[in-house]
Amino acid sequence: MTDKDAAGITGYHAHVYFDAGTRAAARAVREAVEARFPVAMGRWHEKPVGPHPCWSYQIAFAPEIFAEIVPWLAMNRLGLTVFVHPESGDDLADHRDHAIWLGRSETLDLSIFG
Repeated sequence: MTDKDAAGITGYHAHVYFDAGTRAAARAVREAVEARFPVAMGRWHEKPVGPHPCWSYQIAFAPEIFAEIVPWLAMNRLGLTVFVHPESGDDLADHRDHAIWLGRSETLDLSIFG
């Protein structure tokens, strides 16, 4: 086993997955996150974007709030799938090897990372 240093993590992204039927739940989660946490919210994507197979939006946050926001998302995701990954500078590994799924996992299109 290789011992990787978490100090190289510069941030995290949480991607909230939704569809036409769960758009209202996604909006409610988004509004609650924006009101509660110091985050940067990404655009709404009502089509698959990047490696993500579902409609989604991104929540970018600092490592310092990981222990607060990820458990909150786990408990308050309203049945939505949330994909969380670190930002370590290795996009493929961050999405493939270092990911955390809240809810059902999906198959990502990792071919975009070369």
